[in-house]
Amino acid sequence: MIRRSLLALCLAGALSVPAFAQEAPPPAPAAVRVVLETRAGTILVETDPRAPITAANFLRYVDEGRFDGTDFYRGMELGAGTGVVQGGTSNAPDRILPPIAHEPTSQTGLRHVDGALSMARFDPGTADGDFFIIVGNLPGFDAGRAAPDDPGFAVFGRVVEGMDVVRAILAAPKSPTEGEGFMRGQMLDPRVRILSARRAP
Repeated sequence: MIRRSLLALCLAGALSVPAFAQEAPPPAPAAVRVVLETRAGTILVETDPRAPITAANFLRYVDEGRFDGTDFYRGMELGAGTGVVQGGTSNAPDRILPPIAHEPTSQTGLRHVDGALSMARFDPGTADGDFFIIVGNLPGFDAGRAAPDDPGFAVFGRVVEGMDVVRAILAAPKSPTEGEGFMRGQMLDPRVRILSARRAP
């Protein structure tokens, strides 16, 4: 049930998804490191070439500056030391690109373990510019865990350095009223600004 609830991860309270055609971003090169400078500290992440479509999409947002000035806006705590920190474009029309094809973990071999980077979405094939970071191990987000035909979410990388920052964001204060339905109480207040996202030197 918890995994099912993440189908709303791609928005912070919005209920509609733009009807864009999917496009295939350019192929992702080998693992690429990206520095996320946030008001809470620096997070160094690395894409994984086993998810080439999803990794290339993330890098396009980075290279075009589409994450600069966005936020980590959601911290969903699922137990002691376990949860999800979500950030990105939050469906801002001037930032999002067309959604991408879904790369399930059953195809890539990646898993929702501590520090994994994964894409927020509604239905498979609707992911665009929102991503989340796993704190702890959450295998229920992997393909086929809730049901044999469950597509799960698309892992495309991992945190290399800065999990202390991610855990601090997860534990940060939340608004008691913001957020719709089960997301109420999960919205960070204040949000944690992503100052910049750049490929590491």
